[in-house]
Amino acid sequence: MIDEILLDVEERMDKAIAALRSDLMGIRTGRASTALLDRIRVDAYDSQLPLSQMATIAVPEPRLITIRPWDVSTLGSIEKALLKSDLGLTPNNDGKIIRLSVPPLTDERRRDLAKMVNRRAEEARIAIRNLRRDALKSLADLQKAGDISEDDYFKARDDLQKVTDEYTARADELGEQKQAEIMEF
Repeated sequence: MIDEILLDVEERMDKAIAALRSDLMGIRTGRASTALLDRIRVDAYDSQLPLSQMATIAVPEPRLITIRPWDVSTLGSIEKALLKSDLGLTPNNDGKIIRLSVPPLTDERRRDLAKMVNRRAEEARIAIRNLRRDALKSLADLQKAGDISEDDYFKARDDLQKVTDEYTARADELGEQKQAEIMEF
């Protein structure tokens, strides 16, 4: 029973870290990356489709992203979706391909992005601590029901704290890496 609780909480903490990692990949760093466009959804064919399912996305230069639609008739829809997004990049359409020029970040924008990264990492740490709290409650319920001994409860609690510390350290590390990437010129 204890092992099941610990395994479950570890899987859920893994998911929290994976969510943080994907969230941080979508934050612009001043360098072109296809990950910036992962969340862009385009109105086409009477539905909302991910941009990656409609076009070839490439990074031919460090500050340029090219989007080549498979169906040229969707070029206008892709351009509108890019303009509506919170990327802050203006698409340049030549009739066959869309070019997104990624300008260098200003110092003020770098600080704002670093704060956003810090906030997202803190949200991940909070999610991890909430998972720990839920697991502790489950362990306490098992002890009250007499299913586990007091010694087993305290050992499981210590194991849970070690797992929690490991995952919060991972969240911190991801946040620090992204902040360093943002502050790099």
